[in-house]
Amino acid sequence: MQADIPLTRDLVLVGGGHAHALVLKRWGMKPLPGARLWIVNPGPTAPYTGMLPGYVAGHYRRDQLDIDLVRLARFAGAAWIDGAVTGIDAGAKTLTVPGRPPVDYDVASIDVGITADMPQIEGFPAHGIPAKPLGRFAQAWRAFREAVARGERPARVAVIGGGVAGAELAMAMAHALRGAAPAVTVIEAKTALTGTGERTRATLAAAMEGLGIVLQTGTPIARVGPDAVTLEDGTAVPSAFTVGAAGARPHDWLGECGLPVTDGFVRVGADLAVEGCDGLFAAGDCAHLTDAPRPKAGVFAVRAAPILHHNLRAALMERPTRPFRPQQHYLKLISLGGKAAVAERGGAALAGPLLWQWKDRIDRAFMDKLTDLPPMPAPEPPKDRAAGPQSTKPLCAGCGAKVAPAALSRALRAVPPARRPDVLSAPGDDAAVLHAGGGRRQVLTTDHLRAIVADPVLMTRIAVVHALGDVWAMGAAPQAALASVTLPRMTEALQQRTLRAVLDTAASVLGAAGADLVGGHSTMGAEATYGFTVTGIAEGDPIGHDGARPGDALILTRPIGTGTLLAAEMAGAARGADVVAMLDRMATPQGDAAAILSDAHAMTDVTGFGLAGHLAAICRASGVGAVIDLDAVPVHAGALDVAEAHRSTLWEANRDAAPVDGAAGLRGLLLHDPQTAGGLLACVAADAADGLVAALRDAGHDAARIGAVEEGSGLRTGPQT
Repeated sequence: MQADIPLTRDLVLVGGGHAHALVLKRWGMKPLPGARLWIVNPGPTAPYTGMLPGYVAGHYRRDQLDIDLVRLARFAGAAWIDGAVTGIDAGAKTLTVPGRPPVDYDVASIDVGITADMPQIEGFPAHGIPAKPLGRFAQAWRAFREAVARGERPARVAVIGGGVAGAELAMAMAHALRGAAPAVTVIEAKTALTGTGERTRATLAAAMEGLGIVLQTGTPIARVGPDAVTLEDGTAVPSAFTVGAAGARPHDWLGECGLPVTDGFVRVGADLAVEGCDGLFAAGDCAHLTDAPRPKAGVFAVRAAPILHHNLRAALMERPTRPFRPQQHYLKLISLGGKAAVAERGGAALAGPLLWQWKDRIDRAFMDKLTDLPPMPAPEPPKDRAAGPQSTKPLCAGCGAKVAPAALSRALRAVPPARRPDVLSAPGDDAAVLHAGGGRRQVLTTDHLRAIVADPVLMTRIAVVHALGDVWAMGAAPQAALASVTLPRMTEALQQRTLRAVLDTAASVLGAAGADLVGGHSTMGAEATYGFTVTGIAEGDPIGHDGARPGDALILTRPIGTGTLLAAEMAGAARGADVVAMLDRMATPQGDAAAILSDAHAMTDVTGFGLAGHLAAICRASGVGAVIDLDAVPVHAGALDVAEAHRSTLWEANRDAAPVDGAAGLRGLLLHDPQTAGGLLACVAADAADGLVAALRDAGHDAARIGAVEEGSGLRTGPQT
């Protein structure tokens, strides 16, 4: 088993290109024991460029182009880093990712694609849009089409670049805008439609003419403006949407960090290893094959993936690598705007609707390969086992792994009350309250989490924010913290890497909150866990649970749904974009929110026992009841989609401990969803509530007024009064 073998090497995949996506799939099918896998990419998805023309033409939805890298990373057991690498020190074997400590590697691979940006053309950065990377282009194209449909922009498009990519894009645009009398111009400074055979060029030229596309060749561009592209001879080409598709341009940082490059592309040998850089590989459009140069085409990245996967494993095991031998000729399938295409191989060419159907099947099959991930089989339970309730469902991480509230409550009854006069809290309170001299109080709290993500930096941020929640909820200022970290079994080198990243991150987050990291404890164990004991100082009595008054408004500073989304993510059923957005919110501190809510009558942070459980604790302490407006409760994107099928292992115990009358539907289910690094729940004067919510939203929090405190007891749902 993996847990019995120490982690010894770090493999980092830089970028989510096609080759790396396929490596992730292969790794998930057969991981390498002892290796820790990472994937670094700016954003949760990577586009499949083969379907871009079909998307532009309107044949595909935007989401059909997206390779869900977060889901693939979970399948592969990889640590996910949402960020862009901006530098590589091949000698020190470190990667620079802004906003986090250096990322160390033993073996790494680069697959970051190319860009179609044109900074050398005056006005293009301000008024043009590169066709690559796809994310920004797709957003701009959608906005332009909507503006054309509303009559706010003319349907005038200029495509810079008359190669196959530019022609294909122009035809797709002309097809998509056909109901708005489009004027599409392809601008090429030299000769158009190079890189294809004579029959293919004739087919493309005829298709473009049929769509009314004007081909402007032989004159370079002088500048790009908001309404026109001006050529060097003074000709103005009207354009309300100017696209750059002139060839492949490497990312600047590759040539700026000392890697060997040819025209900015990373030079690799036959085995895809970067020349002169131990343990570093590159594939896809960003790589230059020195022994067999090839055009920038996705087919080569796909064909290279099995060799890259083998060689990365070989490098980790210090075994021989294999050469990649790209084919001399390859099939080109070029869309003609509508559902027709031309196919070319070795000079022969055919065109028609059947070719588009063929291309569509190939593209969909590629995406299915990266979408249809086989479930990992659970171990068979033993035939003979002790009697009693049994569950084969994997234990959730984060606060979903907490002890059930009823069991915890019964156990706490055996804890004797505090005997020291300087200890002011009772057993079971969120945090201890201690005399700190004068009128000040010191609060003391601790939290410990099973890791919900494999990246130690992100997990540390979440764990620190989570631990600070009680301090902020009590109106105290964070003071100091001790770390308690359990690492899975690994070599001393990896222990040092991991602990350095954890401590650097913890010190940074705590420092920004006004606290110091002063020490802690570390140990090795079966899995990674992160805990922090935190103290805070309050001037006077802290905000407690017992101050809620009938008529108070309830304010929640953060959406709910982390438990169900994390459970779905464990099962490979959550969208990566939803997971990344949720994790980003979980790692965001709430000290400013606590300051805005400093006059709250009662406050708590919503964590493992769910919104209902923590609101019930306030109601019991204050001798009141509460009504929750289900429709007003903010919910993390994607949580409602998976709430029925994927519930945290703590959900049922939470529901039994804090029932809510009238809690129906999916939103009702989420009232009992355990939260990790959840929002602050405050009881405030009703006449101040709307102003406080506005202030919280201005500060960047997804706050909402979700109900009210009322006479009586218990919780119910209903509209706000």
